[in-house]
Amino acid sequence: MIVLHCPRLHVSGMALWPFILIRDRAGLTDATLLRHERIHHRQQLELLILPFYLLYVANYMVNLLRYENSDKAYRNIVFEREAYAMDAREDYLQQRRPYAWLRMFHMKH
Repeated sequence: MIVLHCPRLHVSGMALWPFILIRDRAGLTDATLLRHERIHHRQQLELLILPFYLLYVANYMVNLLRYENSDKAYRNIVFEREAYAMDAREDYLQQRRPYAWLRMFHMKH
């Protein structure tokens, strides 16, 4: 994993295997933000990277039709739901089970 400072990024952080892109310098030391993006790295690896991106976009598009709101569609992508739900837990990546994002389909939005 390689963390890069990208001041022109339009979001606070983004995981693009093998990189984590961070917009603000303060984010480079933000444990929660970095953990959030590391969760995405784990998701990407277990799906062999390319399928992750395809499922991510497909889930976003379905959510956009469902919610008719881009922020709500983004927040309800199963991969984001796992990352947001668990990014504050310092031990999460050590205890995370493979394909943990699948449980997010069954959780209430």
